[in-house]
Amino acid sequence: MTRITVAVVLVLFGLAVTLVLAQRRGPKVPEGVTVHRDIAYVTDGHERQKLDLYIPDTGENLPLIIWVHGGAWLGGSKERYAPMEYLKSGYAGASINYRLSQHAIFPAQIEDVKAAVRWIRANAETYRLDPNRFAAWGSSAGGHLVAMLGTAGDITEFEVGENLEVSSQVQAVVNYFGPTDFLQMDAHRLPDGLVHDAPDSPESKLVGGPIQEHKDRVARANPITYVSKADPPMLIIHGDQDKLVPYHQSLLLKEALEAVGAPVTLYKVAGGGHGGFKDPKVPELTKAFLEKHLKP
Repeated sequence: MTRITVAVVLVLFGLAVTLVLAQRRGPKVPEGVTVHRDIAYVTDGHERQKLDLYIPDTGENLPLIIWVHGGAWLGGSKERYAPMEYLKSGYAGASINYRLSQHAIFPAQIEDVKAAVRWIRANAETYRLDPNRFAAWGSSAGGHLVAMLGTAGDITEFEVGENLEVSSQVQAVVNYFGPTDFLQMDAHRLPDGLVHDAPDSPESKLVGGPIQEHKDRVARANPITYVSKADPPMLIIHGDQDKLVPYHQSLLLKEALEAVGAPVTLYKVAGGGHGGFKDPKVPELTKAFLEKHLKP
């Protein structure tokens, strides 16, 4: 191999590494935003119990959009803060890691998300945040967890650890295609969709055993179990051709919230799969929802 060839290979390798690192970090942070990374929200806790904060350099009492990543409760990372564009519009951001199902089964995940929200609220003044204007937004497994955060915000059994003197409740929830009642997923899955009753399915791993054999655990992990009229407004977005989380899962949650008089909007993305939506109504509805409830 000639020196020139070696040089070219090294350059290409360097570019590849740069691209991988950029993908891990997600979209570029806008100018005028300070990032505080890897903040432990549990003292001496698990390596996953950390969060990142994105704070605009100007403004006081900032509304906050909390991102909870997806990944089947098996993977994913806070590094990719999806609502990055909102940082240009006067919002602060938070991105949360939580223990995955290989680290601990449910309810560890919602306990972590709640602990993170409590930590942020307890430190809101330090970061110029308005503790009364928090929204939680997540997709897939993250959608499940923000739905849980919305409906189980007042459920004390999931409040574990520090900062218990402050609330983990949020003022709005944006739920992109999150699962709800695991027991009904296979009955409504597409013909070539993921099988959820399998003992090695993401849902079975989350609750620590085959879901149909642990219905009590599944009920505990179902946001519908906790719905009440006092729940915060929720926007649900779901594609009707989702092969991983059937659209019916969001329909169940919408109907349950409507039944108790809680504010909810469900938008069906015609032909939409598991994210990657091209429907322009999706960002329009999301932006309007957050402005309505965080910027009255």
